Amino acid sequence: MGEAKRRKEMAKSTAPVPALFQWWSKEKAEQFVKITTRGAWIGIGVMVVYWIVVRFVGPALGWWQLKD
Repeated sequence: MGEAKRRKEMAKSTAPVPALFQWWSKEKAEQFVKITTRGAWIGIGVMVVYWIVVRFVGPALGWWQLKD
């Protein structure tokens, strides 16, 4: 078991970081996830409001045009 633990620790400490992502820290990654998650929820909320307007408010405001 000691060998497995040693290899696991070595894999963590010596894992190469791609040159493209050297500037990307764990804090920045967490912030990115937080912002994109909030943006997704805002998008879902906007879509629900739009659906309510199109499904209920639009027909309610246009009912008088159908009586001609």
